[in-house]
Amino acid sequence: MLRWALIFFIVAIIAAILGFGGIAGAATQIAKVLFLIFIIMFLVSLIMHLAKGKGPV
Repeated sequence: MLRWALIFFIVAIIAAILGFGGIAGAATQIAKVLFLIFIIMFLVSLIMHLAKGKGPV
Protein backbone atom coordinates (compact mmCIF):
# COMPACT_ATOMS: atom_id res chain seq x y z
CA MET A 1 0.00 0.00 0.00
CA LEU A 2 2.78 2.39 0.89
CA ARG A 3 4.60 1.48 -2.31
CA TRP A 4 1.59 2.49 -4.41
CA ALA A 5 1.28 5.77 -2.53
CA LEU A 6 4.92 6.57 -3.29
CA ILE A 7 4.48 5.61 -6.96
CA PHE A 8 1.50 7.95 -7.34
CA PHE A 9 3.43 10.70 -5.54
CA ILE A 10 6.33 10.35 -7.98
CA VAL A 11 3.91 10.35 -10.92
CA ALA A 12 2.36 13.55 -9.55
CA ILE A 13 5.76 15.24 -9.25
CA ILE A 14 6.77 14.26 -12.79
CA ALA A 15 3.40 15.35 -14.19
CA ALA A 16 3.67 18.69 -12.39
CA ILE A 17 7.16 19.28 -13.77
CA LEU A 18 5.93 18.52 -17.31
CA GLY A 19 2.95 20.82 -16.90
CA PHE A 20 0.11 18.31 -16.65
CA GLY A 21 -1.76 19.96 -13.78
CA GLY A 22 -4.89 17.79 -13.91
CA ILE A 23 -2.98 14.53 -13.85
CA ALA A 24 -0.69 15.82 -11.11
CA GLY A 25 -3.66 16.81 -8.96
CA ALA A 26 -5.41 13.48 -9.44
CA ALA A 27 -2.26 11.50 -8.70
CA THR A 28 -1.67 13.58 -5.58
CA GLN A 29 -5.18 12.88 -4.30
CA ILE A 30 -4.81 9.15 -4.98
CA ALA A 31 -1.47 9.13 -3.13
CA LYS A 32 -3.05 10.90 -0.14
CA VAL A 33 -5.93 8.42 0.03
CA LEU A 34 -3.62 5.41 -0.25
CA PHE A 35 -1.33 6.81 2.44
CA LEU A 36 -4.30 7.41 4.74
CA ILE A 37 -5.51 3.83 4.21
CA PHE A 38 -1.98 2.58 4.93
CA ILE A 39 -1.82 4.54 8.21
CA ILE A 40 -5.25 3.28 9.31
CA MET A 41 -4.36 -0.33 8.51
CA PHE A 42 -1.05 0.03 10.33
CA LEU A 43 -2.70 1.43 13.45
CA VAL A 44 -5.39 -1.27 13.46
CA SER A 45 -2.71 -3.94 13.09
CA LEU A 46 -0.66 -2.39 15.89
CA ILE A 47 -3.64 -2.18 18.24
CA MET A 48 -4.67 -5.77 17.47
CA HIS A 49 -1.14 -6.97 18.14
CA LEU A 50 -0.95 -5.13 21.46
CA ALA A 51 -4.43 -6.29 22.50
CA LYS A 52 -3.61 -9.91 21.73
CA GLY A 53 -0.93 -9.97 24.39
CA LYS A 54 1.13 -13.00 25.26
CA GLY A 55 -0.60 -16.34 25.39
CA PRO A 56 0.47 -19.39 27.36
CA VAL A 57 3.74 -20.83 26.18
